[in-house]
Amino acid sequence: MNTDTPVIRIRGLVRRFGRTEAVNGLDLDVAAGRCYGFFGRNGAGKTTTIKCLLNLLRPSQGEIAVFGLDPAQHEVAVKSRVAYVPDQVAFYPWMTVRETLDYVASFRTRWNGAVEQELVERFQIDPGMRTSHLSRGQRTQLALVAALCPEPELLVLDEPTSGLDPIVRREFIRTVIGAYQEGDPDRRTVFVSTHLIAEFEGLIDEFTILDRGRQVVTLAADTARDRYKRIHARFPGELPESALAGLRVLRREGRELEVGVNGDAARVIERLRSLSPEAIETEPLSLEEIFVASLQAGEGAA
Repeated sequence: MNTDTPVIRIRGLVRRFGRTEAVNGLDLDVAAGRCYGFFGRNGAGKTTTIKCLLNLLRPSQGEIAVFGLDPAQHEVAVKSRVAYVPDQVAFYPWMTVRETLDYVASFRTRWNGAVEQELVERFQIDPGMRTSHLSRGQRTQLALVAALCPEPELLVLDEPTSGLDPIVRREFIRTVIGAYQEGDPDRRTVFVSTHLIAEFEGLIDEFTILDRGRQVVTLAADTARDRYKRIHARFPGELPESALAGLRVLRREGRELEVGVNGDAARVIERLRSLSPEAIETEPLSLEEIFVASLQAGEGAA
């Protein structure tokens, strides 16, 4: 694959179920070595998009390429370089953890036994336990082990922290995903679909927000933090309503005012300064706050 070729390229993706459009006109590019966030509420179309990406569903319209290949025409070549953890994990119930990992490894040309041992010990999974006796969180952990051991070039995660307790979630996100990419940072790519955005703060390089099947925004994380800001201002007295017209007020308590901005911070700060504040401070919004603001802006436009 040419290094300039995106690992994932989607153009005009549409997927209908009857008269319902689960995904409508999605475009995105994911470059190699990136951790790409695919954000949306439950039912936004994230899982449908992933299933189209992996040839588990056929698109109604549009084009998809993974490593420059059509996943429908080159399924084996694509899937040999991809690992996928779905939102609902299932294994053969009569197999033990050890038998399950051996079974999955038999289909892979590459399998890192040291990674397997490290993750099984870290997650404290009993190799002799039947998968039917695993909790939902343990099944997710086992799926993550099976996904990471082949050291895939593309790791696709659909709500990967679902069912994990908070301590394991933090360990998984910060250590497991971080370590996976650090192993070969220019080559290993993560595509993570989630609505629990705060958990991935600091790992995401770029993201797309999807709402009701439509693409709301696609931005590099650093660009988003430069564009979306929170402005805190304190005034000598309470401002009249007329002074706040046209501002997106996040919080107002007496003399304290908190305003959200999207790309026009300098203009808003100048306007607030004209009202003679005692103090003004700015800070970037978190990715989760950007997600909420983007959806609220979309609903307002609708």
